[in-house]
Amino acid sequence: MINKLIAKIQKTKAPIVIGLDPMLNYVPEHIQKKAFAEYGETLAGAAEAIWQFNKEIVDKTWDLVPAVKPQIAMYEQFGIEGLKAYQKTVDYCHAKDLVVIGDIKRGDIGSTSAAYAAGHLGKIQVGSKCYTAFHEDFATVNPYLGSDGIKPFIEVCQEENKGIFVLVKTSNPSSGEFQDRLIDGRPLYEHVGEKVAQWGEEHMGDSYSYIGAVVGATYPEMGKILRKLMPKTFILVPGYGAQGGTAKDLVHFFNPDGLGAIVNSSRGIIAAYKQEKYASFGPEHFADASRAAVEDMTADIRQALETR
Repeated sequence: MINKLIAKIQKTKAPIVIGLDPMLNYVPEHIQKKAFAEYGETLAGAAEAIWQFNKEIVDKTWDLVPAVKPQIAMYEQFGIEGLKAYQKTVDYCHAKDLVVIGDIKRGDIGSTSAAYAAGHLGKIQVGSKCYTAFHEDFATVNPYLGSDGIKPFIEVCQEENKGIFVLVKTSNPSSGEFQDRLIDGRPLYEHVGEKVAQWGEEHMGDSYSYIGAVVGATYPEMGKILRKLMPKTFILVPGYGAQGGTAKDLVHFFNPDGLGAIVNSSRGIIAAYKQEKYASFGPEHFADASRAAVEDMTADIRQALETR
């Protein structure tokens, strides 16, 4: 799957992943009204609204990007109906041949971790039959329970030719409370990065490992260090745009070959119509605004890489 992701990045010339993280207040009123007319102001109505919102954005952007990253919490908040919308979104993106990164941030041990891995990346046995459940291509994983929490995911990735992105240095302001703590004179995130690189050496695609890392765009200097520590690790970079990361901040995450990283933007793309820059599209044409935001982000990153 890492080979497919890289091939699609090279084809689109866009190392970008769209974060499908829909809050209900991102969804234009006309979509909400239609969903509520059919299902009422219920959890099912909310789920229908975000599904239709996602579908329209995917329809307008699928040819520009290699991947999408739905954040499962934005669906779970609507309960079972929300998870149905998550499943529809994953399936629809696969139908468009997009790589799907399930942003699930799971982290547990033993049989629990194995169950998460099976449910999101693998297969589950039901009597004499075998099924896939959510069926994402990659999943984000929290490493802070150690190798016990990661190995079940790696085993499933080996079986299914899929991949994971391990949290190393996250983009949120308080990440340093734990991740920056010094251990043997070095910050914890460096130790985690080295472990990710070690796991990755044993699980390679053609040129990069299918054991990737999450490193926030909001910490470019740390990104420089981690890029050197993890030369064959593909880095998923959140924090561009709305969280303050700029294209200039991102260049350190890429290797000289122009590969090695994929940059996420969520509300900067899916809620672009709410920004002054794209306000002329209006709520009725929100997905056209999203397309314009993707085109602008692609040009911004490309220019930064060409002038670094």
